[in-house]
Amino acid sequence: MAFDWFKRKAQNITTSTEDKKDLPKGLWHKTPTGKIIEAEELKANNYVSPEDGFHVRIGSREYFDILFDDQKFEELDANVESVDILKFKDTKAYTDRLKEVKAKTKLNDSVRNGTGKVNGVEMVVSCMDFAFIGGSLGSVMGEKIKRAIDYAMKHKLPFMIICQSGGARMQEAAYSLMQMAKVQAKLAQLSNAGLPYIAYLTDPTFGGVTASFAMTADIIIAEPGALIGFAGPRVIRETIGRDLPEGFQTAEFLQEKGFVDFIVKRTEVKEALAKTIKLLMHA
Repeated sequence: MAFDWFKRKAQNITTSTEDKKDLPKGLWHKTPTGKIIEAEELKANNYVSPEDGFHVRIGSREYFDILFDDQKFEELDANVESVDILKFKDTKAYTDRLKEVKAKTKLNDSVRNGTGKVNGVEMVVSCMDFAFIGGSLGSVMGEKIKRAIDYAMKHKLPFMIICQSGGARMQEAAYSLMQMAKVQAKLAQLSNAGLPYIAYLTDPTFGGVTASFAMTADIIIAEPGALIGFAGPRVIRETIGRDLPEGFQTAEFLQEKGFVDFIVKRTEVKEALAKTIKLLMHA
């Protein structure tokens, strides 16, 4: 029995960098430490507060603008979107939930693929969006990452996933969990092709994403202060019946325990990423 898992809204689509919208004047952002910064100044500093170094949560639009030279990139498989395979309904129908979040975020799913140059180094990037149902791993995310890896192998390019997820998408049940194995199988092919895979962990990275491809990269980078784990701290505390160490599940804690290779500020990630790729490709 076959399922029509994906659909394309139009044929022969070619996409490039979308129209940019400037932030309205007079907007301010308050960090968790209480620091106030003007929105334009925050954007100019790659959405990192210059007062306290706090990394504001951003989406794929902002990450692509930060990483790709001159903010120029080609978006891949932009119009692949999921269908309600299981006719799932919780507090509302899954189809209605998808319609609402698409209208709100202007995205088709929780991940976008882009290819372009990062400090002159051409690469393929899959970037998650937490704003789209918590950056949840569903059938479309698995399919789009798979297609991005195929593109990287075809063009012999390095590949990176920017992780920002709360875990698997419950509305797709087992179909969601299958994506972990699907992506891992593709990453094995990428490795066999001698092409590097970099995972860039941002706040938050949890659930099935952490339990699979976020932690199997050649190089694992994290943003300062990013929360990274499988289950949340409350669940873990109740399960083991013990208080957790200070800083538990932060990028710094994971680096100390050997799960993260290095932590890099968002304002420095472009240069660090290009250097890392050049070293890996040379090796």
